[in-house]
Amino acid sequence: MATESASKSLNLQGVLCPLNFVKTKLALEELEPGATLEIILDDGEPIQNVPRAIKEEGHRIVKVDHQADGSFRLLIRKG
Repeated sequence: MATESASKSLNLQGVLCPLNFVKTKLALEELEPGATLEIILDDGEPIQNVPRAIKEEGHRIVKVDHQADGSFRLLIRKG
């Protein structure tokens, strides 16, 4: 995420679906349109479901990085 810093970060490792999406949605609601949120998700169901739900809410996934520990770091721009 060196190219763009997030307005807010949220580590959701170990948080199960759908609670990880709910926490992401609540965090996005606190931000101004155009601001960015960085989240960290586990592999599997979270990385499959949360990005899709975020896009359906009208937000944009700016970047996805696969981390060495198997998690994923996403940068989301609020729509």
